[in-house]
Amino acid sequence: MKTRDLIELLTLAAIWGASFLFMRVAVPAFGPWALAGVRVLGASAFLLPLLLARGEWGALRQHWRPIFLVGITNSALPFLCFGYAALAITGGLSAIFNATTPLWGALIGWLWLKDAPGRNRTLGLWIGFAGVLWLAGDKAGLKADAGGASPALAVLACLAATAMYGFSANFTKRRLSGVPPMALATGSQLSAALVLVGPMLWTWPASPAPVRAWGAALLLALLCTGVAYVLFFRLIGRLGASNAISVTFLIPAFAVVWGWLLLDESVSSTMLLACGVILLGTSMVTGLWQPLKTKE
Repeated sequence: MKTRDLIELLTLAAIWGASFLFMRVAVPAFGPWALAGVRVLGASAFLLPLLLARGEWGALRQHWRPIFLVGITNSALPFLCFGYAALAITGGLSAIFNATTPLWGALIGWLWLKDAPGRNRTLGLWIGFAGVLWLAGDKAGLKADAGGASPALAVLACLAATAMYGFSANFTKRRLSGVPPMALATGSQLSAALVLVGPMLWTWPASPAPVRAWGAALLLALLCTGVAYVLFFRLIGRLGASNAISVTFLIPAFAVVWGWLLLDESVSSTMLLACGVILLGTSMVTGLWQPLKTKE
């Protein structure tokens, strides 16, 4: 990996790690629905001119139906779920659960596309989901906090979001292979905006959001979604998908550090140990570490 690629990979991980911080800051003022709507509308406004400049509008128009579904399952609903989770659990914890996305992708690919995993990936699935159960059990309180969300439901929301990410990855592989990445990224944000604009307006907060919350929401939309997509797809083009996805391992570390530095979020030993177990399983599922010498 060239130095420039490594710098961009670390930058992307820092940006996506910060997204959990921005959600924690903005969601109490906006609520999950309105914040998700602001996020996809802002990202659409950022990405659409880039798509038009690249002359790829035709690809979006040709494949708009499957892209619309990806917009729902890869943006609208996951952003809503993580926004809800931000009401009850720390950004670092949400980011750790977000790191299970490759596990869900492998499991759904196995069940749906009959992409049977080999011994390493199967063992990785068992290890990864054992870490999820350990961490989820540690946060299993059902009592709602002042924001109206319980830690247990927040954990379920995170896992639902990552399961949808896993479905989206497999659906994209099956139905949208060969579609220009910018068309897919822009189309998914536009689709999510169409789905969320109604609920966003319906649930818009009666009291004006403070400047700090607006700043976090705009950074979430423009930086963590718009700019991040551009960086991610550029890394895929230069390094390949398997190397670019290694950003998954770096995001929790940045999210925990941002939350600790800026929001004084605590980090427990259980969080760190369970995160290690989850990332160990994920590394085996993604093929970055294969301790069992078998042909897969």
